[in-house]
Amino acid sequence: MSSGPRPPTGIRWTPRAWLLLGAGTVLLLVAIALRDPVAAFVGLPLLIAPIAVAMTGPPPPFRADVAWSADGAETEVRVSGRIRTAAASRGSELRLLVHRPGELLGPDTPEYAPAPDGTDFTFRWTSPWPTVSVVPAPTVVWQDPLGLAQRPSAGDRESLVVERSPPDAMRLGTVRLERTLPLPGETRSHRIGPSGEFFGIRDAQPTDPPRRINWLASARAGRPLANEYELDRTGDVVLLLDTRPTRLGAIVDERLLGVSRAALLGVAEAFLRAKDRVGFAAFDEFLHAVPLAGGRHQRIRIQQAVLATRRATLPGPSERCAVSLGRYFPPGITVLLVSSLADESTAEVVPHLTRRGYPVVVLSPSPLGVESALIPLDPEDDRLAARIDRIDRRSSIAKTWMYAPVVDWDDFWTLAGLVRFLQQPRRRRVA
Repeated sequence: MSSGPRPPTGIRWTPRAWLLLGAGTVLLLVAIALRDPVAAFVGLPLLIAPIAVAMTGPPPPFRADVAWSADGAETEVRVSGRIRTAAASRGSELRLLVHRPGELLGPDTPEYAPAPDGTDFTFRWTSPWPTVSVVPAPTVVWQDPLGLAQRPSAGDRESLVVERSPPDAMRLGTVRLERTLPLPGETRSHRIGPSGEFFGIRDAQPTDPPRRINWLASARAGRPLANEYELDRTGDVVLLLDTRPTRLGAIVDERLLGVSRAALLGVAEAFLRAKDRVGFAAFDEFLHAVPLAGGRHQRIRIQQAVLATRRATLPGPSERCAVSLGRYFPPGITVLLVSSLADESTAEVVPHLTRRGYPVVVLSPSPLGVESALIPLDPEDDRLAARIDRIDRRSSIAKTWMYAPVVDWDDFWTLAGLVRFLQQPRRRRVA
């Protein structure tokens, strides 16, 4: 992520300094009006103090570089880094100003620790939901011990992406995706091996059994070579995110969109690590797509597309989504659709995709937990409302099951239901 605009390097007075300057001015005016030297002796130091402490700061241009990273497990988010500056003696007086995203909870002031070439800092935040948040590039200021004056610094600092996906999303790397598209230059063979259609010869791996070794080719090449079959090759999957507004309201839609973005980024990383080709598409009024590809660069492309995804203001028709998807991805590719299925407009996209020849699996984030957290009720009323919501939820999911399988995602910190479903190829086949 690129760094933000260069901050000004001039002196900036704090509210405490303006209070002292105002008090000193009032005392001087009182001394002049009453001709009282005592008020003048008291007010003059109050006027001089902010200017004096500002002169003790580092002279411009003042430069401070920030290097930081985010780690942690599950709901814990630990952002740590170091402020590096040439004025090492002023390191204890450096302060970091960070705009914390609303999805993360915690203090806005970090913990500081002295370092040989600057100051170490640590933020301890929590993320109650899976999220992909961007922390903007921070501002580093020098502040005097009395807190009267500040001097912003120039320097190199980057914005930080905080990712908190369900931990078991990495288990999707063990799912064998069905090949739906031939790779460029691939020639189909009629020779069938023990693991399916023969594809080619590759370097042997330590985990290959002896029956997989091609001994004749190994003798000619002088190194161990193994047969590779069609079932060993990578598959193709398109991750489709429906961002259209629903009857749930803006607050619930934004929360479900946040957890959906985090889940899709974790799913994409799992499949890319397994050498699968992954595409991404987001549908609002129109379709925005990232074509199929693999590797680390594709992960960056998908991350940038996910970060740019926002809740739509104008919803597009469901048929447009299926038609536009055909412009980027040929029919037959497995489509993982993430949609709340909250109303008919979001559920209608599934039959349109199946009619266009796309095998669809729906991962549907449940709004029940989000709604109950936003609207607290009495225990008895809460149980009754939860029961009615579950019945309505099952009814909407049952309508979609006629066209494609649906995984009801109610616990946002686990994708165990999706993993179990995709690990059973027979259940993945839909008419």
